Amino acid sequence: MKVLLSIKPEYAEKILSGEKKFEFRRVLPKNKAVKKVVIYATLPIGKVVGEFEIEELISDSPSQLWERTAEFSGITANFFNTYFDGRETAHAIKVGKIKKYAKQKKLVDILPSGVAPQSFCYI
Repeated sequence: MKVLLSIKPEYAEKILSGEKKFEFRRVLPKNKAVKKVVIYATLPIGKVVGEFEIEELISDSPSQLWERTAEFSGITANFFNTYFDGRETAHAIKVGKIKKYAKQKKLVDILPSGVAPQSFCYI
């Protein structure tokens, strides 16, 4: 099973290049059968650009999670702290094997509704 994640273009590119090895989320998919993430690069790109295998799901306090992931976070500490402000638990998806699509796909080719998920959706 796969999930489609909406990811800002700059972070999608960092994931696909291997620079960003963790994707941070406030909520993780509950279905444990999810093994891959399909990347929807949000506007202005607005395309499905690739996918990656989930190597590990990590949940911890924000400070502990940052300590474990900072080196390959692909984001600033300030952005991380703002994103998880007021949260007791923070989540990270560790990026495994990456597949960048040779030809980007339209969202409607993946989701019949053509509507990007706010956070994620199962596909």
